[in-house]
Amino acid sequence: MARYKVVDTNPQFLSVDLARQLLPGTFEHALNHLLDHEVDLAHFDARFKNDATGAPAYPPAMLLKVVLFAYSQGIVRSRAIERVCQEHVTFMALCGMTAPHFTTIAHFVSSLRDDIAQVFAAVLAVCDGQGLIGREMFAIDGVKLPSNASKHRSGTRAEFTQR
Repeated sequence: MARYKVVDTNPQFLSVDLARQLLPGTFEHALNHLLDHEVDLAHFDARFKNDATGAPAYPPAMLLKVVLFAYSQGIVRSRAIERVCQEHVTFMALCGMTAPHFTTIAHFVSSLRDDIAQVFAAVLAVCDGQGLIGREMFAIDGVKLPSNASKHRSGTRAEFTQR
């Protein structure tokens, strides 16, 4: 009779140092450092008026880290961003294990779209200067435009040469 190693799928307690999950030289490490130390985010504080009353808000720097890193990974839907904040260790490190709800993410992005775009451009400029961006392809917008190309007019290079 064959003998196999026991595969234990019971819940385990693992100690994870979240700060060590952001490896130096990576985009997420640079993003974390820039938003904490280099980029001025004071203009984001003006939208919060909960000094005396109201619930504490998520820090704009944390939301920016999560949103900008998600965008750099091609994750743009707020529900998907919420899910990776709960499941992906890099996102957990960026949000400090406080995964914001998808409605919070959606409201943050929709209400501060222009401010976020400026911060994103500033972070990309610094990362490009440090050589952290591969310059292979970077798409800002994926607009679908109608075309008038028919199947008769398009084809392979060989078909084009033959015509």
